[in-house]
Parts: sequence; C-alpha cells; structure tokens
Amino acid sequence: MEKILEVNDLKISFDTYGGEVQAVRGVTFDLKKGETLAIVGESGSGKSVTTRALARLIPSPPGRIKEGEILFEGKDLTKASEREMQQIRGKKISTIFQDPMTSLNPTMKIGNQVMEGLIKHQKIPKAQAKKKTVELLELVGIPNPEQRLNQYPHQFSGGQRQRVVVAIALACNPKILIADEPTTALDVTIQAQILELMKDIQKKTDSSIIFITHDLGVVANVADRVAVMYAGKIVEIGTVDDVFYNPKHPYTWGLLGSMPTLDNTDEDLIAIPGSPPDMLKPPKGDAFAPRNEYALEIDKEMEPPMFKVSDTHYAATWLLHEYAPEVEPPAAVKRRMKGMASSASASNEEGEQS
Repeated sequence: MEKILEVNDLKISFDTYGGEVQAVRGVTFDLKKGETLAIVGESGSGKSVTTRALARLIPSPPGRIKEGEILFEGKDLTKASEREMQQIRGKKISTIFQDPMTSLNPTMKIGNQVMEGLIKHQKIPKAQAKKKTVELLELVGIPNPEQRLNQYPHQFSGGQRQRVVVAIALACNPKILIADEPTTALDVTIQAQILELMKDIQKKTDSSIIFITHDLGVVANVADRVAVMYAGKIVEIGTVDDVFYNPKHPYTWGLLGSMPTLDNTDEDLIAIPGSPPDMLKPPKGDAFAPRNEYALEIDKEMEPPMFKVSDTHYAATWLLHEYAPEVEPPAAVKRRMKGMASSASASNEEGEQS
C-alpha cells in the first residue's frame, strides 16, 4: 500500500522557565493511503504534540521541532514556509479537535464556518460553496441542513457540533484527517455514532486517518494499526491484532489491564503503578522502567531499541532480547485478550449474518 506520510526521528521540545521539556523524543512511523492509525497512551505521552507537528501547529515559541523529518507528498514539512503550510492545512491535512465548542466560532453562523475553507482553498463561488456545505452537513448526519445553515453553534447539541467540526475538516477532501480525541466530550451513544460516521466517510473518500485516543476500546473498532506512546516515544507499533492479541511491551499490558470490558465486570481493573516521568529530566535507560515490575538491570542503563516481532509488529523492550528471561503478560491481561478475541469473533459472525 502506498505511503502518504513518513515521520522520521521527530524530536519536539518546549522551552519553559523551568528548562527544556522534551515532549517528543525521536518518533518514527508512516501512514498508508486509506489507513487508520491510532496513537494511544496516557496524558502527557506526546500523542497530540506529535500530530500537531504534522500540520505545523506547534506554537513557536515556546515549542520547536529540534530534529527529524515529516515527509508528505515528497516534501519535508519541517522545512516548509508558513505560506506553504497555509496551502496544506485544511486542504490536504485537516484536524478534528477534542472540544467542538473551542473549534467553532460562537459568533459565526455554522454555514459560514463550513464555507470559509471551501472559498479559501477551492476558490469556488459563494453559491456553489453553499450548495457543497448543505451536502456536507447532510453527509455528517445534520437534519434539515438548509435551515440550519443560519444557526449558531449554541443552537446545536454536543454531538451535532462535533458533526459540524467533522464537516469542516472534510470540506476540502483532505488526504490526511487527524482526529484528536474527537469523541471524549461526548456520551457513549453519540460517541459510537461519530466513530461510525468517520469509518463511513473514510470508505467514501479514501482518506487516511490518524486517531489519537487514550481509550483502547475505541481503537479496536476504528484502527488498522496502533502505535503505543510513552514518555515521548513509540514503544510498540503493529496491527490491531498484533497489539491487542499479542502485546509485547509491559506498558501495553498495563493499558490493556486497565481497560474495562463487559466480560469482566467482577474483576478488578489493574492500575499501572507510579506516574509518567518528568520530561524536563527524562530518565536514563527505559523511561518505563520505574513503573515496570518486569524491568531488567539493563533497563536502568540503556534505552531499548525497537525489536522486530514480525513484519508488521515492533516493540521497544529488552524483554525481547534473545538473552532476556521469558516473561508473559499477567493472567488478568490474558483474560482480557481472550475476552476481546471472543467479542471480535462474535461481532464478525453477526456482521456476516446481517
């Protein structure tokens, strides 16, 4: 499958009164055409900073891209001028942010907010932009779109506002759609509708999606591949099946163990002990070692490289070294993996029957 984006050894820092915060410390991944890549991890792991850098939305100062490449359509975006980026943002790379009320202008009618990008990037007349706006609002499931063009954000429900934000992001048929926790502020029912909408739109437009979330349950339903981030680095990356049913990094085990499932209502959730490290002074060796009950002596001294598990699956843990002791995921994590596998096969059977 053709690669639409390549990120190589990306490093991003923020200069603060306390010193340099190393938010992203050498992230490498690619994105294929028509693919959904989920980036998961705790708050502060560097997910949002990484993806905002793709559209050069890191405020400078205090933020800066120290090193690395962001290759999009053969061009390194880290070296692109602001003028060039204005032709890419919204038109080729669009972002759906977490809270629709901060994404929408409360003083502007919804129709004008959707039309703005169409007129700016596609240079089409206002009448044509209005027609396309109605089609977009219809596409994202807004009832009576012609009447609602003249309404303001406060006249829409939370789920409808997020649908409008999706419509704005899709207005110029972007090649990459970055969804930064787009359903966190919504209730479970609306969340499911928005996720279904995004999957449906992707099929119609063949766009690539980068989906940022801390909710592994969401990932299982929307992603093709998963990148697990911790302390500004990707510690495991693979297909959904690789990461959910054959996880190799103890941090991934911790995330899976802390995820509630319908099959394990009587079982306590497993909390990952401790807290993420202070990125003003990242620890020597493996950043997860202080929280990792399976840490080896080498973890305190040397950062693990990315070990190859399979052609699609990589993980940065010394437990994959040929001389490391054999360690398996905790029993509770195995039960969750088994439960997720049975749930997935049941939903697949339902899909085939319908």
